Amino acid sequence: MSSSEEPRVVHPRGSAGASEVPEARMPVLADVAQLAGVSQQTVSRVVRGSGSVARRTRERVEQAIAELGYRPNVAARTLVTRRSHRIGVVAANSSLYGAATTLAGVQEAARAEGYSVSLVMLPDLSPASVQGALEELRAQYVDGAIAVVPEDASQEAVRAAEAAFPCVLAPGLDGAGVPDAYWAEVAAACEATHHLLDLGHRTVHHVAGPSDWAESRARSTGWRTALVERLRTVPAPLRGDWSAASGYAAGRRLVDLGASAVFVGNDHMAIGVLRALAEAGLSVPGDVSVVGFDDVPEAAYLSPPLTTVRQDFTEIGRRCVRVLLGRLHDHVVEPGEVTPSLVVRSSTAPPPGTAAGSGAQGTAGATAG
Repeated sequence: MSSSEEPRVVHPRGSAGASEVPEARMPVLADVAQLAGVSQQTVSRVVRGSGSVARRTRERVEQAIAELGYRPNVAARTLVTRRSHRIGVVAANSSLYGAATTLAGVQEAARAEGYSVSLVMLPDLSPASVQGALEELRAQYVDGAIAVVPEDASQEAVRAAEAAFPCVLAPGLDGAGVPDAYWAEVAAACEATHHLLDLGHRTVHHVAGPSDWAESRARSTGWRTALVERLRTVPAPLRGDWSAASGYAAGRRLVDLGASAVFVGNDHMAIGVLRALAEAGLSVPGDVSVVGFDDVPEAAYLSPPLTTVRQDFTEIGRRCVRVLLGRLHDHVVEPGEVTPSLVVRSSTAPPPGTAAGSGAQGTAGATAG
């Protein structure tokens, strides 16, 4: 074309008198460049969100994109930039409140950062299943993955996959995922146990979650630490599987043990404990005080309303995304500590015939709910 020639304009499909993009194909980057009167490299920079394009030029390109209905070729862009702006997530197909709420936080934070999410839900979290899910996500060209997989064996499978592409555990194998998440749970469980001791209970029984979950170990560690700090007897913990049914079975044993106070590893098990105590004719908190963990939405509406530890699972999910994006961009992200808080309701009180203990450490971090 000579310098005196006008550039050929590619009009939107269906516009009258237009020299159109053929109906048989979708518009491509070259069509946008021709309509906007710029180079393909300039269009590419606009599509990628580069700041090195003049405002008027960017507006002209954006108008051409809108007129043509152009959609970037994500696969091609991935090959060039080696970034798909897609995060993979592996999680159990579970109704557990913590896992479901963590996933919501991941999806919210990813969208806010311009990333889409590919979610693989697994009926079981065996190492083979987790490994297969991560391989499936790699085949989808995700930039990295977040694994909401609590069992030790499944977390080891995630750690093994980190050599291939970045992975973040939520919350992580004894603190190996999101910084401070593990130790924050230890401190929260310790505070919950101190709360019961401060009320005058001589010791506190414990219904723990599965031994191969990092969260379960953290909560048990905090419970045991508080009893040792106060020079109290440490009863053998009872073991559940996070379900209300397992809490009910543990509650029946607590009746036989004559417990006056119990710290339960999660609210679902605490619901089972409350049922067992009621069936045995025991009053909560008149005869037995009960503290849970997680603060599920139903906790405030139980009879009595449950004292529990409030976990901000949504924020944990958001911080998983921040940690992962930091790794993708080769810089360390310090997401800060997600601090659980004790919510004191009506399921805890001094033991029968006693006043609240004195000389206690107090419950400064407690909130009413």
